[in-house]
Amino acid sequence: MNTLLKRVRIGLAATLIVGLATVALPDQVQIDDEGRIHLGAPAPSPSTAAPTPESTSPPLTRDTVDKVIRTAVSAAGLDPAQGRPLATDAYSDRTGWMAIREKRAAQSDMNKICADLERQGWTLNSNGDRPDASRSYKRGGWYLLVSTRGKTQAPSTTSPLTDSQTYLTLTGLQLSLSDIPLPEVTITLG
Repeated sequence: MNTLLKRVRIGLAATLIVGLATVALPDQVQIDDEGRIHLGAPAPSPSTAAPTPESTSPPLTRDTVDKVIRTAVSAAGLDPAQGRPLATDAYSDRTGWMAIREKRAAQSDMNKICADLERQGWTLNSNGDRPDASRSYKRGGWYLLVSTRGKTQAPSTTSPLTDSQTYLTLTGLQLSLSDIPLPEVTITLG
């Protein structure tokens, strides 16, 4: 019986690891025809052509992403100056914008911003997104998260929001997940 419980625990742990890896790094998980799950980038075979890198001409800088954000906010009919920039001079790999909006207008504003990001060539990265609350986009090593988030459930005397308001935010981060080495792991269940 202990052997069976041990196998069940190992199977559950493996399923959890694979599930988390699939969400966090979908390009790093492969399942072969026999049901084996491979984590990590597969070794390139000579017959397989290398993937073409994403076009980033000109390369995206924080200033470029700031301009993308201002353009998308303007396309939604909002004044970028009415919000608050989230960029800090100490970090060249982060930027953003935030404004307080009425809840009933925030969803429409978010949809317009997302439509403009797609028009500008940003690719929807739908892992874990909730279309009514957040959407993420990627392009040239940058990830943009567009979200509406309201007050927390706990009453706060420091929150500038009323019950009918929410935050509309665009957060940009420059990430290079390919720089993170992953060992190849093969899991066989059964």
